[in-house]
Amino acid sequence: MIREDLEQLEARLLKVFSEAKLERTLDHMVMWVEPDRLVETMTRLRDDDALNFKQMMDLTAVHYPKREAPLEIVYQLLSVYRNQRLRVKMAVPDGAMIPTVTGIWSCANWYERETYEMFGVLFKGHPDLRRLLTEYDSEDYPLRKEFPLCGHYDVFYDEKQRRVVRKPVELPRESREPYSRKRA
Repeated sequence: MIREDLEQLEARLLKVFSEAKLERTLDHMVMWVEPDRLVETMTRLRDDDALNFKQMMDLTAVHYPKREAPLEIVYQLLSVYRNQRLRVKMAVPDGAMIPTVTGIWSCANWYERETYEMFGVLFKGHPDLRRLLTEYDSEDYPLRKEFPLCGHYDVFYDEKQRRVVRKPVELPRESREPYSRKRA
């Protein structure tokens, strides 16, 4: 967004949310919200004619393991009418439950499921919070920083057993000896 648009958006946000914590960068506006005010805030962002953020474009999380609240939930909203975007962020402690926004935007269903599966974020009131991409019995969250690069298990289809088999990953250690060439 251009500077004038950001200034107008900031003014409208402060008019509707007088005590909003806003962050402005060169090309976008960030609004920080507390988990207990999430549903109320998102509903007002969608329904208020001055803001008109009718679409939620994305929802994800970011893991900062050294922070007190290591998970940062990020919502990307779009106002087609005003051609403006808003990033809504929330810092969440590990294991905390945050309210679902599926009642506001139905597309949040899949985004929340993916965020649960990849980061372990629990959404209170979600209609169907189960895994999409990984095994149902998995207890790991692949997009967290402490997740190993190769994973814990190797999953493959075994022709002899005619089923999917899971075995622990075995990483052979490569020789650390320098490569030597035989000279002729």
